[in-house]
Amino acid sequence: MKTFKKLSIIFSFFFLAFFGEIAINVACGGEIDPYDYYVSYFHNNTQGDEYSAFAFTEMAYLYSDYEMESESDINSNEWAKYLNVKAADVYHVMYASDSATSVLLSKYNSKTSLPDSLSKNSFLAGLAKNKEALNYFLYAKSCEPLANASWNQWNPEPRDLGAMVEKADEGLNLIASEKDDFLKLRYAYQTARMFHYAAQYQDCKSVYEKFIKTNKSKSAAKGWAEALYAGSVRKSGNPEEAAYLFSKVFASNPERRVQAYKNYYYTSSPLTSVLKYAKSDEDKTNIWAINGFGNADADVESLEKVYEYNPKSLLNGSLLVREVNKLEKNLIENSDIAKIGYNYYFSGYGNGGKYKDSIRNVNLKHLNQIKNFSVKMATEKEYPQPALGTLTAAYLSWMENQDAHALNYLSTLNADKLPERLRDQYRIIDLLIKSKGIKKGNPFNENDLLPALKWLDEKRFKENREQEKNQNYSYDRTGNGGSRFTLTTRNFYQQILAPAYLKMGDTAKAALAMVKGDLIYKTVSDNSLFKNMSYQTTSFWQKYLSPKSMQNLTNLKNAPASNSVISMLSKALNQLKNDDFYELYGTTYLRTHNYAKAIEMFNKVSPNYNYFAPENWYASESETKLYANPFIETVNDYPKQYVAAKASITKKAFAAEMLRLQKLTVSDKKNAALYYYKMANAVYQTGYFGNSWFLISYDWSSDDNYNPAKYVYDADYKKAQTAKNWYLKARALSTNADFKAKCTFMLAKCAQKQIIMNYNNVSFSYFDTKDVKYNDFLKANYNNPYFKELKLKYAKTQFYAVAASECSYMKDFISPRINKGE
Repeated sequence: MKTFKKLSIIFSFFFLAFFGEIAINVACGGEIDPYDYYVSYFHNNTQGDEYSAFAFTEMAYLYSDYEMESESDINSNEWAKYLNVKAADVYHVMYASDSATSVLLSKYNSKTSLPDSLSKNSFLAGLAKNKEALNYFLYAKSCEPLANASWNQWNPEPRDLGAMVEKADEGLNLIASEKDDFLKLRYAYQTARMFHYAAQYQDCKSVYEKFIKTNKSKSAAKGWAEALYAGSVRKSGNPEEAAYLFSKVFASNPERRVQAYKNYYYTSSPLTSVLKYAKSDEDKTNIWAINGFGNADADVESLEKVYEYNPKSLLNGSLLVREVNKLEKNLIENSDIAKIGYNYYFSGYGNGGKYKDSIRNVNLKHLNQIKNFSVKMATEKEYPQPALGTLTAAYLSWMENQDAHALNYLSTLNADKLPERLRDQYRIIDLLIKSKGIKKGNPFNENDLLPALKWLDEKRFKENREQEKNQNYSYDRTGNGGSRFTLTTRNFYQQILAPAYLKMGDTAKAALAMVKGDLIYKTVSDNSLFKNMSYQTTSFWQKYLSPKSMQNLTNLKNAPASNSVISMLSKALNQLKNDDFYELYGTTYLRTHNYAKAIEMFNKVSPNYNYFAPENWYASESETKLYANPFIETVNDYPKQYVAAKASITKKAFAAEMLRLQKLTVSDKKNAALYYYKMANAVYQTGYFGNSWFLISYDWSSDDNYNPAKYVYDADYKKAQTAKNWYLKARALSTNADFKAKCTFMLAKCAQKQIIMNYNNVSFSYFDTKDVKYNDFLKANYNNPYFKELKLKYAKTQFYAVAASECSYMKDFISPRINKGE
């Protein structure tokens, strides 16, 4: 029974308050972006685009599903060369025809009446002049509906296997009669495809070995056929050989590279088993590379093996950059004010000091292995772009805080003579080295960075041409990694510059840097402040800024333009409307109880401005928002007593009423106790446990009280400090016992808030009754002086009876059995 009572105390004021509203207002920061979940400054396409689909991302199987080359373009070009026609005309007929036209073309001959769009098509004219090519075209069109059968989960019609076998048999006869290698290869490919889709795997293999493997044509179709052959080998019970064959397609056919990579892994074949089939160093290179691309962990071996077998291969650069990106994920820590993706929620969980140190040492060992490899690549000059090795070594030196070494590596390069991507990476690394002192929070002259920051801006603006109408800030802007400079610029401002300003105590400049990091368009069309901010920047502004920092921001906004970093940052802010700015400015004054200044700021907000009101997930469609009146009196914190929209109190109205009450405490001293009590109630309701929390906060999470008081307004939001002070004044000024009982009860609730905060990170959440800190937490609640005082002095008041009957945790605290430890 005693344990149950202890649990009752916790559940009464802890769990109801924490979890009773979790589904209504949960602060969240957007979904995880698989291309943007760690801080990166080393672009994953620095080495080129050929293998960009296999760039590193731990949160997706592939960086991109897009093939770097187009199969339709390759095939169109081969036909154009064969018939001496226009490739665009081939593409139009083969790949851009609508269904009706496709049916018409399936019966095409020289007498077919064509639509105007095809009447002068050179490909069709070429087919009309080449009977053998036309015959193949018609055969391919007849295979098309069988090969490209669509799947509908609501009407799953099976493939017509019999029809495919018939088409394959027809193809065998056509192969035998065809003399032209170009057409013979394509007949064989269509035939193998029909056999493969009909699950006639031995026949598919036989067609490949007899007619395709020996064909003398140089055509991409041979690789497409080899992929079919590999699939049939796999289905025939030899996945290791199939994996080897897919690795060959991976190397020979860039238009089928991603598909071959996927099929390689579908075989689930061990590396050693696949390598047994390798017949050359080139084969080994490709097998090791595929395994490297599929490994999200540190992988020096794949990198070294590929270089050993073929140091000239572009695969080396792609694998090298993958390892650099892995090191970035593992070694570059997110700034506290600019957490990205899931790290915002889960960074540090389960990572004790010794554990983190050991993991860091492992990653530093990996870093030095990769740096040694990079130096080797640069020195031996076998790789086509040895400067990539030098840049990598410089960047890794910066990562491990060896700036002198980093500068030495860069000094060996002439940036102006580097290819564009390497030159861009050079400039980024140079900027990072120059800003190392900034990152440490030392005083610095930010104008030394102005040329580089202007260059970054132009690169970023080039990636983001035009803002869409009514576009909110979106995490999913990277477009499969297509916004690398956008992310680099944001990371620099928000991970390096803003934290540096904050360390120097200049919150206003930090806020400017955060905004600048998010503004990706040269011209902002939808210029709402918060609509153009990321969750991280919005959260920083709404939580970190005080009236003083808002005043400093105002000064910076209004300062004359100049050729300086600060002017560039201020210009970014001046692109945006003032409504959000002054609404937040007024809110900071609400938090500091300067209600006259709050009203002054709210008066600068447009009359039709939509003030923040949280969503009510449980309400009907007509009542989607939550509204509150902080001046109502409540005994229990939960459930929160929200009100109808008509009865709600706006921020401006709240400030006006609080200002009126403040003045009355001076002008009407006879009733000062009542005014202080009303103000205390109102301020209490704007806290985490109150019904009007959104008058001073912009989000509410059940996790709030797990986190220590951090922001300026947490003294009220989490600890109810001002409410406590005003309840004490109200009680001291009154002689009415019932009124004093109400004040004392509310003082006890204020004390509870501070008890919770004092024990926010202990194991009591598991209710370990033997845990010392858990018992200290219980003892602190049992010894709440205001509950004791309430019972001793005010047990006979009318309010005492009401509170004792309505408030479950008051019953727990005043129960004689609990006080005796029963």
